[in-house]
Amino acid sequence: MDFKHYQAYDATGLAQLVKQKQVSAQELLQVSMERMNVVNPLVNAVVRTREAKAYEEIPHLDQSAPLYGVPFLAKNISQAIKGEVLSSGSRLLDNNRQQRDSHYITKIRQAGFQLLGHTNTPEFGLKNITEPNYYGPTRNPINLNHSPGGSSGGAASAILSGIVPLAGASDGGGSIRIPAGFTGLIGLKPTRGRTPVGPGAGRQWQGASIDFVLSKTVRDTARMLDHLQVYQPEAAFNVPLYHDHYLSLKDRPIKHKLAIAYSTTSPVGTPVTKEAKEAVLAMVDLLTDLGHEVEETLPPINGVDLMHHYYVMNAGEMNKVIQQLERGLQKQITQEDLDPFTYALHETGKLITAADYSISLDGWDEASQKMHHFHHTYDLYLTPTNADQAPEIGSLAPSSAMLSQIKNVSHLNKNARLSLIYDMFLPSLTYTPFTQLANLTGQPAISVPVGLSSQQLPLGCQFMAPKGREDLLIQLSFQLEESSIWRTPSVVLDVT
Repeated sequence: MDFKHYQAYDATGLAQLVKQKQVSAQELLQVSMERMNVVNPLVNAVVRTREAKAYEEIPHLDQSAPLYGVPFLAKNISQAIKGEVLSSGSRLLDNNRQQRDSHYITKIRQAGFQLLGHTNTPEFGLKNITEPNYYGPTRNPINLNHSPGGSSGGAASAILSGIVPLAGASDGGGSIRIPAGFTGLIGLKPTRGRTPVGPGAGRQWQGASIDFVLSKTVRDTARMLDHLQVYQPEAAFNVPLYHDHYLSLKDRPIKHKLAIAYSTTSPVGTPVTKEAKEAVLAMVDLLTDLGHEVEETLPPINGVDLMHHYYVMNAGEMNKVIQQLERGLQKQITQEDLDPFTYALHETGKLITAADYSISLDGWDEASQKMHHFHHTYDLYLTPTNADQAPEIGSLAPSSAMLSQIKNVSHLNKNARLSLIYDMFLPSLTYTPFTQLANLTGQPAISVPVGLSSQQLPLGCQFMAPKGREDLLIQLSFQLEESSIWRTPSVVLDVT
């Protein structure tokens, strides 16, 4: 099989070719690795490979598995592969070799995938771009001067440059949907508790973060949700299993009228580009033509307050992580060891009290209750995925003035530190203000590709559904995938 043939298929299509013996698992691995060797120096999507081990594992793969032989890349945070380093984008963890697979990777192996390695991510997954100091920036294959977003930017870039048909991703504040919107892929964040977590942890970011995939087709997204959904009694959060098959929804179009709310207004009062708004309005026109009832309205949630609650969690979590690393490494971690944003969150977390943290989580729960009641009226909530096209590489790096403030963060009181954190993230939040709500409420949300900017960069629309209703998101996405406004890009970077 040559690359031209390989890149024309999604994961489901490649698995069917293997099952029909038109191509072997070895051939797929060879094409994927050859493509990686050619394009990764350009996009920096993959930070660590395991080619020899992948070849050794082929005879041990389950040939009856649904995606047997399909190449797969995991994300370099939370998706641990036994024997491999999981560094979470940090030089501090460059020797963090894993003793066991994560439960997520166990399910990936059970699906029959070939594990090729890990994709790039910002340090500890804290940013909506993928530009870690340690590994360098990942680039958007559509335009190498732009970012693919983050924190699952390496996964998005690897798919779009043709290395793999889908890849492991995770989403703690939009980290699946943001890169999907910036690259024209499909990005589903499932309901909190829907997919595996651990071992060694029952929740990630207090339930804000969840592991799933980025993909090129709705059927791959549906197939992966069928495979990855789990009832995990030892985990902190569980959601009832969906007892039908998400993939079967392709043949069951929505025949009843949906009530859909939409908004193009940033929940934190930041600008939204005309092109991002127009993408949503084009979607509104399509939904209306399909017979759905669409109304412009906002849920009754203070977005700025919610982001403050989110950053309290971020600060507390990073202080915990650094404390754990100091004990494990038996050394004091200094400012020079960390990305400036990581350091600022760590220092702020030192002053977060148990009451502060509890109040933050109360804010999440209040938002969840309000969205629950909002969905009594509306089946879905539609917004832009992102407020603008993908930013240029380096454009969201902190200014010298901000770096100076971060350097002196330890001299500030708690409120001043929290204010600094908000200001520190504001430039990047301006690009991506719509995604965090679903993380804090635990709802499922999906980004679908619906337009292009004047610079021919993808724009996405996000749909949120009530908890447990991924079926509604997938059923609608199957329908939209057949429409004229769907804008999934072809594999880019023609290096032949």
